[in-house]
Amino acid sequence: MYDKSALMDLMRAKALRFGEFVLASGKRASYYLDGKQITLDPEGARLVAEGLLDLLAQGDWPDAVGGMSIGADPITAAVVTMSAVRGRPVRGFMVRKEPKGHGTGQYIEGPVQPGDRVAIVEDVVTTGGSSLQAIQRAEAYGLKVIRVLAIVDRMEGGAEAFAQRGYRLESLLTIRDFGIQPPTGA
Repeated sequence: MYDKSALMDLMRAKALRFGEFVLASGKRASYYLDGKQITLDPEGARLVAEGLLDLLAQGDWPDAVGGMSIGADPITAAVVTMSAVRGRPVRGFMVRKEPKGHGTGQYIEGPVQPGDRVAIVEDVVTTGGSSLQAIQRAEAYGLKVIRVLAIVDRMEGGAEAFAQRGYRLESLLTIRDFGIQPPTGA
């Protein structure tokens, strides 16, 4: 079972940093959550996988989970592995930033096929840009995106950007869980 307080403690110890940062979205921020410090940590990967599987179990179960490489790759691997441990397997896939320069030249890698119902996973969502790109590429491949899940929602417009396109963002944590107030209006 997912242990929210253990994940928060691990994130505070290993992933949350304060200072001046430029995020992938281009926004400037006074704090940074380095998701890979959690998703590539053995305990962090387990906690994230258990949490995301618990979220998945509360709604429409997908055929596969995946997201934009490289950030979503360890999340996908952890969820796929823990799903087998729990006896409710779910496959994984990766969305490339650039198409492979040889072979099939696809953006999508993994044991998925057009028509599969999938969940997009992400470590930290700010504006939702990378996950929206992953959704676009997954749908162009023929996958049906039914869920969007994140470890942390920074509450800076990502959920709204997904909602405008008909998706609901589900997250294990928000920045409020760390005592950080989102920007005004969030």
